[in-house]
Amino acid sequence: MDLTRTPLGLVEGKEVFLFTLVNDNNMTAKIINYGAIITSLLVPDQTGKIDDVVLGFDRLDDYLADSPYFGAIVGRYGNRIAAGRFELNGQEYRLARNDGENHLHGGIRGFDKVVWEAKEIRQSDGVGVELTYLAKDGEEGYPGNLTTTVRYLLNNRNELVVNYRATTDQPTVVNLTQHSFFNLNGEGLGNVLEHEVMINALHYTAVNEGLIPTGELKPVKNTPLDFSTWHPIGTRIKEVTGGYDHNYVLNKDSGTQPSLAAKVREPQSGRVLTVYTTEPGLQFYTGNFLDGTFTGKRGVNYDIHSGFCLETQHFPNSPNQPEFPSTILNPGEVYQQTTIFRFSTGW
Repeated sequence: MDLTRTPLGLVEGKEVFLFTLVNDNNMTAKIINYGAIITSLLVPDQTGKIDDVVLGFDRLDDYLADSPYFGAIVGRYGNRIAAGRFELNGQEYRLARNDGENHLHGGIRGFDKVVWEAKEIRQSDGVGVELTYLAKDGEEGYPGNLTTTVRYLLNNRNELVVNYRATTDQPTVVNLTQHSFFNLNGEGLGNVLEHEVMINALHYTAVNEGLIPTGELKPVKNTPLDFSTWHPIGTRIKEVTGGYDHNYVLNKDSGTQPSLAAKVREPQSGRVLTVYTTEPGLQFYTGNFLDGTFTGKRGVNYDIHSGFCLETQHFPNSPNQPEFPSTILNPGEVYQQTTIFRFSTGW
């Protein structure tokens, strides 16, 4: 296994580095400490051919200019909060409305747009990088000084393990997730409609026209949202207004270890992505808002459905839905979660 660090330049006076993690199976993960972004995942297919399976850019400047959260850690609250407001302990907090009338992915300058402190990790079971960011009290409207640490570790099981930890000095809300767009055939090599998906969930959080949960948990059975058994993404996507952008209520056991969230397989390459998580939800998103504006690493424009996301998370708008699993973090408590992205081949 190998780990290298390459300087990329300064952002707001802080150094940005590219960390390249390589395991013994020719799998490579590239991560920058701006936005805690996974810029590249080089993964072998069933013949041993290596392809980059995440959407993104070659240059730091492209991430700075604009990006639909390609590869980033999003927070302090991933996904949506209705009307950009919530109440906590009797006090109302108002956030940026950066998604129509709603708040999305931490606001205008969320965790995806800041420089994280970085430390290399070299262990017997893998190599990685530990990234830390202090979000100050009032930042983007949220209460509390929140210290967040994200650890990426690549091991020889072809797993990229993502561990999250956060603490606060005031009551606040936290919901962190990883926002990579995957294409298991290779980024820039067509759409993902032929990818086959299985999601370990029997219910989803029903939403209104603004994609805000109504509070109802609806069964997926007999709907186009049913991926409890294998289905190609494209088979029923036209039956879903706007495409898939839904939070699934994962089937969870009583343990604290990561459990199966979803599997995706790509017929042509034979690549399989399996996701395990400690989180209760999974946002399945099919790149519905990609419109050819962004040019990827192969010089190809990313059109609609060029990638898919599997965002492990708590439920959207939980601060305004007390019956949902709580996203409140109090002083003295520790927010912790783990998500594992495992790559393999075959069926």
